[in-house]
Amino acid sequence: MATETTAQGDSGGLSFHPMDQFIVKPLFGDGPVHWYTITNVTLWMALSVLVIAALLVFGTRSRAIVPNRSQSIAELAYGFIYKMVEDVAGKDGVKYFPYIMTLFMFIVVANFLGLLPTAFTTTSHIAVTAILAFAVFITVTVIGFAKNGKAFLNLFWVASAPLALRPILAVIEVISYFVRPVSHSIRLAGNLMAGHAVIKVFAGFAAIAAIAPFSIIAVTAIYGLEVLVAFIQAYVFTILTCVYLKDALHPSH
Repeated sequence: MATETTAQGDSGGLSFHPMDQFIVKPLFGDGPVHWYTITNVTLWMALSVLVIAALLVFGTRSRAIVPNRSQSIAELAYGFIYKMVEDVAGKDGVKYFPYIMTLFMFIVVANFLGLLPTAFTTTSHIAVTAILAFAVFITVTVIGFAKNGKAFLNLFWVASAPLALRPILAVIEVISYFVRPVSHSIRLAGNLMAGHAVIKVFAGFAAIAAIAPFSIIAVTAIYGLEVLVAFIQAYVFTILTCVYLKDALHPSH
């Protein structure tokens, strides 16, 4: 997350560029970005994977009875997500725990890495969150049909509603189902992008001596809020995944 101060424009006014921190750039050189180009997004996604591996693999190698800090964090994360999957999706959903645990760890680590100075927040990009959301959408849809066959379509048929309203409700249910990956991805990316942009704006105002103290206080407060948001948005994405999985496993209203 970039936090440069504001620059003076040609006309003498202050110019803010809070969205510059979200620009995807090649890691090597200044050429155009293609699908195979190694970019700043590639770097920070790779760092997220390395941090997760360090925490969950190397941090738990000792398997000590009295855990160290890294083992404690790994065990807390494991227990937290396992209980979430079991409580929301039921016993049938526990077999999909590794996938959901992977989702949560990647998102929460990427969110927190994005709070480091000069870092790039990969989860602020819709291209990243959309892939995660559509992967969840496709996965739960396949699971729904594989486990229930045609009975999965009962998810869209509200049997408890009056017969005349059922076709209308079915259309609404189908639309809401296919909107899931859109809302799932935009919620995460939008919250991360908005918070980082606001911090950048207030950091830019710190260049004005008269309001610098207020700007610093505002940046500190918003940064503290962003730390909370980084965890909450990972939690929301994960628990919604559990809810969608529950619908796939038990598709009746």
